[in-house]
Amino acid sequence: MKKTKNKAKNKKVTRETKDQPETNETDFVFGHHAAQEALKRARGNKLFLLKEAGGTRIEELKALAKEHSVPVKWVPKQKLDQMSEGGVHQGIVLAITPYQYLTLNELIEQSKSQPFFVLLDHIEDPHNFGSILRTADASGVDGIIIPKHRACGITPTVVKTSTGAVEYVPVARVTNLTQAVTELKEKGFWIFGTDMNGTSYHEWNAKGAIGLIIGNEGHGMNTGLKKQVDETLTIPITGHVQSLNASVASGILMYEAFVKRNE
Repeated sequence: MKKTKNKAKNKKVTRETKDQPETNETDFVFGHHAAQEALKRARGNKLFLLKEAGGTRIEELKALAKEHSVPVKWVPKQKLDQMSEGGVHQGIVLAITPYQYLTLNELIEQSKSQPFFVLLDHIEDPHNFGSILRTADASGVDGIIIPKHRACGITPTVVKTSTGAVEYVPVARVTNLTQAVTELKEKGFWIFGTDMNGTSYHEWNAKGAIGLIIGNEGHGMNTGLKKQVDETLTIPITGHVQSLNASVASGILMYEAFVKRNE
């Protein structure tokens, strides 16, 4: 296949409690890896640890908190359960500054030449989003683009599932994903989507400035975006289930792009 183109938040948690006014309208991440990476990026405001918790991981977090002048508070499990809304917090919750999304132009400007972006077409499951971020970081994706509405943003669950990768993969949030694709194409990007009847992903020419669209978990790519893609890709399936989880499919394609772009 030859290209013919000339290419040139964390969920807001609000509570009113008598004993902790400092947590009103505060964003949280929870779990060791998510807290560790947020502290390294100087985004921590207060570290909440389970009373009587100890061990190497706790000491590492305490040291990071001290390094970045982040106060530490020891609290009961019930309080951590409340702040994490029942998530698997591992005895660790960190209050952080809100996640700062980029605009599309900011993402393009700060990226290297010939970047690889992944566009998520209304992905709704935070576990899928977090897994995609984790793989994106591992496979050298330069940025993720998501829509503002009817899609999962950077929530505490996304942060934890990404194991901290959200701190390293820039995320741009746009009002209209179709318009974002138009702008990318005007800047010389080649846009790919996924479809059951597309070109085998093994034949994918993933070099250059490219954007890969991952469709919604239930409906796939919307009709407007399908009309905009330069080529559709398919992942051959031989089993009885004729579709893959969004994070699995995107993982396969991101690593295929990684291989092709580093040949």
